[in-house]
Amino acid sequence: MLFPNIRALREDHDYKQRELANVLNVSQNTYSQYENGIIELTAETLIKLADFYGVSVDYLLGRSPTP
Repeated sequence: MLFPNIRALREDHDYKQRELANVLNVSQNTYSQYENGIIELTAETLIKLADFYGVSVDYLLGRSPTP
C-alpha cells in the first residue's frame, strides 16, 4: 500500500530519506521501501512518524485530508 502523505511530508520539511530512516532506526533502503509501498508500515512506525511530524495517523494513511 502506498502512502503519498509520508513522502509529501518529508519533502515539505526538506528531510532526506536517510534522516527519517535514522528517526525510525531503520536503513535508508527500508525507509525508501516504506515510501514506495514495498514494505507495509507497522503501527509502531506509523505512530513514530505521526509524532515526529505532529500529524494524525489517519492523515498518514490518507484517511483524513487535514494533518
